[in-house]
Amino acid sequence: MDEQRYRSNYALVEFSEHLGTDPDALDIPWAEFVGDESTERVFRVPVEGAVDGYVTIQAFDVGTYGHEVLINGEALSGFDLPPAAGWQCWMDVLTGATLRAGENAIQIRRDTESGDDFAVGTVRVNWREPTSDVDSI
Repeated sequence: MDEQRYRSNYALVEFSEHLGTDPDALDIPWAEFVGDESTERVFRVPVEGAVDGYVTIQAFDVGTYGHEVLINGEALSGFDLPPAAGWQCWMDVLTGATLRAGENAIQIRRDTESGDDFAVGTVRVNWREPTSDVDSI
């Protein structure tokens, strides 16, 4: 009986965006102020059957819990970005959202109940994908 083989794959998604209420709250001229939601970014998954997905998020000056990461319009479960002064790199498992073959979308949504201002740099979306024996050589 043949066992399904997998390989790891990923997509880098560049945001460089400042989410918040005040465009002057952070001294980050490289980040575009976007308000409560980041721009929806698109990335590709080349095959059907992607599993074990997770995101690694580079964020700056997150002040409160409650902000959300959305994959294909579905919010990940649990808290997605913990508070931390300065830069952080945070990993979150894709629970509550599914990757599909072809185009996928990712977006960051700020908790509007907070007065938090923070920035999102680069996000890496990771998954395992099925491969044939020929591909794994």
